[in-house]
Amino acid sequence: MEEALAKARKLGGSIIVTIPKEIVDEEGIRNGETVRIAVEKIKKSGFGAFKGIGPFTKEDEFDEHK
Repeated sequence: MEEALAKARKLGGSIIVTIPKEIVDEEGIRNGETVRIAVEKIKKSGFGAFKGIGPFTKEDEFDEHK
């Protein structure tokens, strides 16, 4: 099972999370297929672990998946 970080975004009345292409390819996920997703919110710490990270866009990719 692969793991990745993704930013939740509002689309209409829903919240969406995009599965990175690398995971889609590795797991063989196809359009319309049902998948199981485990959700775990990442808490921002007071130590600034995510300081400087701007909003994600659809062009964003994580270095670990390149």
